[in-house]
Amino acid sequence: MTGVTLRIDTARWRKHLQQVAERVPGMVPVAKGNGYGFGNSRLADEATRLGVDTIAVGTPAEAHSIRDHFAGDIVMLLPWDANDPNAVELARDPRMIVTVSQLTDLEILANLGGRKPRVLVEVLTSMRRHGIPVEDLPAVQAWQEFLQIEGWTIHLPIQSSTADEAERLGKLAQQALDVPLWYSHVPLLDYVRIAKSLGEGRTRLRVGTQLWLGDPGALTTTATVLDVHPIKRGERLGYWQRAALQDGFVVVVSGGTANGIGLEAPSSGRSVRSRAISLATGGLEAAGFALSPYTIAGGKRWFVEPPHMQSSLVFLPAKLTPPTVGDEVPVDVRNTIATFDETIDD
Repeated sequence: MTGVTLRIDTARWRKHLQQVAERVPGMVPVAKGNGYGFGNSRLADEATRLGVDTIAVGTPAEAHSIRDHFAGDIVMLLPWDANDPNAVELARDPRMIVTVSQLTDLEILANLGGRKPRVLVEVLTSMRRHGIPVEDLPAVQAWQEFLQIEGWTIHLPIQSSTADEAERLGKLAQQALDVPLWYSHVPLLDYVRIAKSLGEGRTRLRVGTQLWLGDPGALTTTATVLDVHPIKRGERLGYWQRAALQDGFVVVVSGGTANGIGLEAPSSGRSVRSRAISLATGGLEAAGFALSPYTIAGGKRWFVEPPHMQSSLVFLPAKLTPPTVGDEVPVDVRNTIATFDETIDD
């Protein structure tokens, strides 16, 4: 193997998935984007194994990709787009639940013809991303005769203080129309409390990262050592021909931008420590002397230069024993943007 490999302690991972499912009443697993590093079809299969009745995806293409892997209902999280033929087709599928964030789209869906489309109506939250403002929510009631309104969907910011907003918006939405509340990013203990107060079947919680990546110990990622070259201080190296600052070794390891190495979603971190952590997991600033996500000879090692597409050059000081070509070394990645060359179930 000469790539970036994800190894899954399958028994441990599935035990964690089951524990989360048992703790979260009305859980809706999320399978979108790169499938949290596992692939969406794999996550759909795991959702089937968990016995849940609904799964959430982001786009029409993702919905199509998992149809054969999951027999239950599929929620499309991105707002429904009347100009997208695939989205229109999915709105006619009895298994699909589409998300609506504009009142005008309710009217269009109501006039599609045939069976009543199943919809979730998104409430505008403090995220200010998608949704209908609170003052306009009563207008939704006029469309319940023509649509199967499955609930209100409330997508909250990622922070620990979302419970108050979740409850406040939930109460206002249910005053406008008494249907279930579907939440994202509500802390688990707060959600369980809200679910109990509203009664069985009145709430759903979409769970992605906490479900699939909530037990890091079940997942191990390694990269392969492709080449090792001794280098003297002052010698040139890499695409950009920087001079080595000391004697050591250039270690060529598998994994580059094509695998998500050196790429990172924007972060709100502002402290020196948070920025250091960001660099340690391969941030966009990985250049010159940024710390790489590779662990070699017991510690994180510095990038020689920004990662290449499928490999990276890192520097190892001369006082340390270099690895051998073919060795596997640990590499930290963000699973939400990672692409693995191989996934192995142990």
